[in-house]
Amino acid sequence: MPRIPADPSGGTPLSLRLSDFDYALPPELIAQTPARPRDSSRLLVLHRGTGALEHRLFRDLPDYLRPGDALVLNNTKVLPVRLLGRRPTGGEVEVLLLRPAADTAGGPSGHGGVPGGASPSGAAWEALVRPGRRLRSGTRLRFGDGAVEVVVGPAGAQRTRVVTVHYAGDLRAALDRAGQMPVPPYITRPIVDPSEYQTVYAEREGAVAAPTAGLHFTPELLETVRARGIAVASVTLHVGLGTFRSVEAGDVSRHRMDAEYYELTADAAAAVNAARARGGRVVVVGTTVVRTLESSAHDDGTVAARRGWTDLFITPGFRFRVTDALVTNFHLPRTTLLMLVSAFAGRERIFAAYREAIGRRYRFYSFGDAMLIL
Repeated sequence: MPRIPADPSGGTPLSLRLSDFDYALPPELIAQTPARPRDSSRLLVLHRGTGALEHRLFRDLPDYLRPGDALVLNNTKVLPVRLLGRRPTGGEVEVLLLRPAADTAGGPSGHGGVPGGASPSGAAWEALVRPGRRLRSGTRLRFGDGAVEVVVGPAGAQRTRVVTVHYAGDLRAALDRAGQMPVPPYITRPIVDPSEYQTVYAEREGAVAAPTAGLHFTPELLETVRARGIAVASVTLHVGLGTFRSVEAGDVSRHRMDAEYYELTADAAAAVNAARARGGRVVVVGTTVVRTLESSAHDDGTVAARRGWTDLFITPGFRFRVTDALVTNFHLPRTTLLMLVSAFAGRERIFAAYREAIGRRYRFYSFGDAMLIL
């Protein structure tokens, strides 16, 4: 069996070590392609109260929902912001556009950092650049036969670089010509159809990674959910560096999340609060929705319409005020995502579930199978 350590001593977030969230995964269990159809992926159901596990398919999810519940989704949409090309010297270079730099300096724009109207040609962007150390400020890089030109600027926060992005016409069209979907590095198979890395309900452009718990849904499955008297609501959190940046501090309490833009509309807040009022549960799809709702929560478990930036970092010891059940994927070791689900279900319960999933050959990570934590 793979090495998964025992539960650490202590119990407060301050006592947590990064090594407490490590485990070994056979490489062949890293999913390279999505399930087809999407809802044919496997679903591991974890009951927090008892630790009991059930093995189902994702299309069985409605069996665990009740009339009066609210299912909350993240409707962010991934943009083709990964630019691959060559340096003037001939070496390979990669630029991942994260967001307009004005958003981080002056607060959220009306688009929440979405490329397009919020960022004209010649605007400064925050980006990850590889190999960043070898590029001098002022270096010009061209992508997609010149559809997008990037001028590298000084170092920014969290190992980013500030770059100036030039293009002709509409940035969205330029990115379609020059960019690629920014899939994680452990997916080595090229993405032929960009829709594979989008949820079927994606609408608000601005993410640099997909909210992968939602990749399992089909339009038909969502219709089944609604037909059973379950409200479906959408929030927005534009997945950025905060979600996927690795944790490097050995003492977990020293990690600082990079802020990500979110919006909880009045309609979505009303749906959540109505479920609470009628005794239903708030069933959250994905860790990004957890962070959105918990960033907008009152002590009584209700939420308020809000938009802004959240750097909420959830670790064991966190008191959840809104989230009653969670749909999530299997997460990489030593990540903030694994820490969040450990906070929700208990670290020992999560690692026992992961041992079971590995033993039964579940598929892991972005294109992998799912968990339902009740």
